Amino acid sequence: MADEAAPTEVTASIRRVLLISAGASHSVALLSGDVVCSWGRGEDGQLGHGDAEDRLTPTQLSALDGLEISSVTCGADHTTAYSERHMEVYSWGWGDFGRLGHGNSSDLFTPQPIKALHGIRITQIACGDSHCLAVTMEGEVQSWGRNQNGQLGLGTTEDSLVPRKIQAFKGISIKMVAAGAEHTAAITEDGSLYGWGWGRYGNLGLGDRNDRLVPEKVSTVDDEKMIMVACGWRHTISVSSLGTLYTYGWSKYGQLGHGDFEDHLAPHKLEALSGSVVSQISGGWRHTMALTSDGKLYGWGWNKFGQVGAGDNEDHCSPVQVKFPNEQKVVKISCGWRHTLAVTERQNVFSWGRGTNGQLGHGESVDRNTPKMVDALSVDGYNGQQIESSKVDPSSGKIWVSPSERYAVVPDEKVQGQTSVGGKGNDLSVPENDVKRVRI
Repeated sequence: MADEAAPTEVTASIRRVLLISAGASHSVALLSGDVVCSWGRGEDGQLGHGDAEDRLTPTQLSALDGLEISSVTCGADHTTAYSERHMEVYSWGWGDFGRLGHGNSSDLFTPQPIKALHGIRITQIACGDSHCLAVTMEGEVQSWGRNQNGQLGLGTTEDSLVPRKIQAFKGISIKMVAAGAEHTAAITEDGSLYGWGWGRYGNLGLGDRNDRLVPEKVSTVDDEKMIMVACGWRHTISVSSLGTLYTYGWSKYGQLGHGDFEDHLAPHKLEALSGSVVSQISGGWRHTMALTSDGKLYGWGWNKFGQVGAGDNEDHCSPVQVKFPNEQKVVKISCGWRHTLAVTERQNVFSWGRGTNGQLGHGESVDRNTPKMVDALSVDGYNGQQIESSKVDPSSGKIWVSPSERYAVVPDEKVQGQTSVGGKGNDLSVPENDVKRVRI
């Protein structure tokens, strides 16, 4: 919470929302004026405020003040930020498997620079459940974190505690990467699509269900070049230069959007949106969102908590349009595991879905199945409310917490509390509670 003796406040009405990003149960926003806010679940330090407390409303991440942050990206329970001016990548949150890139597996409760990436110009960072990737200005890719299924693309199944260059891309310039739970996808500058890591559900797009330890090129779809890619937990979404959307992988909950619940082992055109030009995409744990060039937002897939935004809690296997007050057009989207964020052209931020940890930013722990404005970050919602700043004294606040000091369990979907062999547990019994490290 803010220091009562010297409160610092940010007036929402003069800040523009530049970027939003949603994790498993937390959210982050980059505002104009070099302000980063975070809210939601804080148990693993993913909010960066120096403690393990949840925040129900956006709170300024004071540790990043003055660092001129240019991008923020949420993993499941960790977060990264990049300062283009200082050429520094910062990370914090749950540290198991080396996903923070600091050379250990300790949790980190305040942002710290990743030494191995110091001085490197980064164009994009992607964070999955427990691994991360960074694309450099030269089109190279660095990866780090968990690697039990080869999702780092390094040719092994050994975790990497620090960023390492993917040598398989030597001579190939990468434009964009995307990270799922245990798989990764990439788009090259010439429009080629690659996949690697866990492929059990066809989520690599390579026509089979095999894992890949190094990137492998996906066969051309309709001779179209790809310009965007995003990953859900076990599915993948890509968009061609013509604005055509393709999905592939797991579809038990309809997250591929093809009107059924069938997996696809290769990119499959989403006919329901064939008349639209898709401009942005985002993948949740089991749901998908797509934004069209005319500002319309569509969602589909798992909808138990209302994360699709359709006004109900039924799963949808085809795209449904999300409605906003006054038919506001959407300009930015981000899927968390069970919640969704959007920014409209009126500079209003909306959220919906799971809200049990305050990740919706509404000041309460309530689920929503339709978009609700985050007043503190919205022009239309501003009523004199101030964004609180959480000041942390590094000498007294939590910085590092080693794995031995915390209870860390890798989720297994068959038996709660046991480690899944090779990360390939099936989906027989997903727990229905919010036990630490267990997803619902």
